[in-house]
Amino acid sequence: MTSTETTTESEDSGPSGYAAARLRLLQEKAQSGPPRRAALARLTDDWLTGLFTAAAEHAGVRGAALVAVGGYGRGELSPRSDLDLLLLHDGSADAGALAALADRIWYPVWDLGLSLDHSVRTPGEARRTAGEDLKVQLGLLDARAVAGDLGLVAGLRTAILADWRNQAPRRLPALDELCRERAERMGELQFLLEPDLKEARGGLRDATALRAVAASWVADAPREGLAEARRTLLDARDALHLTTGRATDRLALQEQDQVAEALGLLDADVLLRQVYEAARTVSYATDVTWREVNRVLRARSARPRLRAMLGGGKAVPERTPLADGVVEADGEVVLARAARPEKDPVLTLRAAAAAAESGLPLSRHLVRHLAAAARPLPVPWPAEAREELVTLLGAGESTVGVWEALESEGIITRLLPDWERVHCRPQRNPVHTWTVDRHLVETAVRAASLTRRVHRPDLLLIAALLHDIGKGWPGDHSAAGEVIARDMAARIGFDKHDVGIVATLVRHHLLLVETATRRDLDDPATVRSVATAVGSASTLELLHALTEADALATGPAAWSSWRASLVADLVKRVAAVLAGEAPQEPEPAAPGAEQERLAIEALRTGEPVLSLHTQPGPPADEGEPEPVGVELLIALPDRPGVLPAAAGVLALHRLTVRAAELRAVELPTEVGDSADLLLLSWRVAAEYGSLPQAARLRADLVRALDGSLDIRARLAEREAAYPRRRGVKAPPPRVTVAAAGSRLATVIEVRAQDAPGLLHRIGRALEQSAVRVRSAHVSTLGANAVDAFYVTGTDGEPLPEVRAAEVAKEVEKALG
Repeated sequence: MTSTETTTESEDSGPSGYAAARLRLLQEKAQSGPPRRAALARLTDDWLTGLFTAAAEHAGVRGAALVAVGGYGRGELSPRSDLDLLLLHDGSADAGALAALADRIWYPVWDLGLSLDHSVRTPGEARRTAGEDLKVQLGLLDARAVAGDLGLVAGLRTAILADWRNQAPRRLPALDELCRERAERMGELQFLLEPDLKEARGGLRDATALRAVAASWVADAPREGLAEARRTLLDARDALHLTTGRATDRLALQEQDQVAEALGLLDADVLLRQVYEAARTVSYATDVTWREVNRVLRARSARPRLRAMLGGGKAVPERTPLADGVVEADGEVVLARAARPEKDPVLTLRAAAAAAESGLPLSRHLVRHLAAAARPLPVPWPAEAREELVTLLGAGESTVGVWEALESEGIITRLLPDWERVHCRPQRNPVHTWTVDRHLVETAVRAASLTRRVHRPDLLLIAALLHDIGKGWPGDHSAAGEVIARDMAARIGFDKHDVGIVATLVRHHLLLVETATRRDLDDPATVRSVATAVGSASTLELLHALTEADALATGPAAWSSWRASLVADLVKRVAAVLAGEAPQEPEPAAPGAEQERLAIEALRTGEPVLSLHTQPGPPADEGEPEPVGVELLIALPDRPGVLPAAAGVLALHRLTVRAAELRAVELPTEVGDSADLLLLSWRVAAEYGSLPQAARLRADLVRALDGSLDIRARLAEREAAYPRRRGVKAPPPRVTVAAAGSRLATVIEVRAQDAPGLLHRIGRALEQSAVRVRSAHVSTLGANAVDAFYVTGTDGEPLPEVRAAEVAKEVEKALG
């Protein structure tokens, strides 16, 4: 094309004309979603048709066509999508002419800055490449002629589809494996805080794979909701492209609010919930489809042998009874021929419980039939329905697949209407692995393995399912959840006494772990407050198991042998109080042998001395004790600044403080006087790598105390280099005075973003506030630190209310 021709055609098919028209289209707010993607594809078709026609005439090439494949072939162009093009030719043109033709198409595309995936092949070459490369074959299944010899393209499409169907027994298992490998690598879209809309399981790649399976004629995906799910994911990707101006598929945290606004949604949580629901639809369709594919392929491979054995007779699948009205057939749970869901309201839960206990999937046809025809359960539920629900929840890992099958057709929400609030609800705390609804099911799965530890496993399982049901309501989710759980437990058919226990468990499901990790267990007020809240030994037993199940289902950062040991210690003390024993008043404990040795050495030298050694925890299931951390003992003459100095040194050596106790002791001197010493007993753990040597810790502590080691400067350097999630702004720190925390000291609770030297900064602030720290209880969950400090005035007494509030404000100001 000459420069004169370019100028005259720039308003039509030239690069500048296409670029301007493309920009106008993308800026039209009135047109979005499928219409805009289709319009963008048509606009691109027109431009490329002009390029191809002029280029083919210039190169003198006949018997060629320009073919769109992949997403462009489907007419689904997102704002920053690649152009996936095949220059198809019949082999009659020479290589030079083909190269000239290709260059006059590819270069204008590159000049506009558009991403291009291109190839030049004959139909035979395209078929051979597709036979060798599964991804190429998948792209060609959506081949569409843009310009040129339409017959050539039609012939290729026919051949590719025939090859795909003929090779299905070999190619479909390979596609299944490809999808599984990608899911393992990218995770599940429906649970990720920063999901990849295309590559994660349940994303656009899986939706495309389902189209390929349907094209094989081996099996078809469930159609209900699938098109809407694809549209939701594509719309989100369009908005992401326009918001960022990049060809990205990852919905990063810092971009979610803008994407939500572009889609007309309230906020990022609404966006994530829509994306999760779409991903769940695609994931469920994927599970059902691949199960059907494998069933059909197994049947095909077995059919010749069966015919030979049965003399050509048709094999009838064996039907094995599982429960009343429920049978197994061909590896799935289906209804018995005589089952009547319209007359049997318990049939849905009976089928689900039977499937979970058998470790079998529910047939999709069964689930759809139950959703359409099953008679509603009366309220309250009959005893059989309640028992079947408990059986379903107690089945363990196999509960998850059955529950998701019921959710896919809205059955769970019909059984438990309040479930709608938590359905696909995101949890923005990175400690959480799952959405709220999946976390509740996972907690029940974990609780199923703990039922032998409690006298009422049914109440444990129901409480596990409902413990976070208050999320999504304003205020404290535990308080809101207590009200909802009380109503739901009554609906399920529990009596008034059991309803009260379930409500108590939901209200206090965080009580044990928060108290054990943030309060002084030697303080009688701590133990009495827990005993009062729990009320009975049987409820305490259930709450202990629920606490463990909840933490294990949350994520790896929420539970450890250290936390388990603290909770177990608290439960033991509370159980004693509930049995009628009074908690022992704490007495100034005499130093242990190791502490006394260190104290004497510190008195003799006038300098800090310390020891560092591993502390074993309770025996694990295999009988071997698991380490719960490392005990650091420090003894030194009493002086100001000890807490911030010691905390700062530990931070410099990358030691995480889990718990800390400080106390003053008096030792007699050689001249008959007494000297005040400080004993620090801390539980620490290495962030990574091995523990530092005690001698190096001591040397740095000496330097920190005499001022030759500038801890603030060193920690500031570390904090500047501390990795943070790009674009994620942490909420401000919050420092409060715990109400009725202790009668021996004032409890200052600090909630802040975890960072190197946080404990050092808190210690400095408390020192500057002229209070004494009696003990510290440190807890870190993901990026959040929740620390409690028991402080007194210089007289050793709790702080007056006004003074305590002032100290809390001063600490918060220092951290801000």
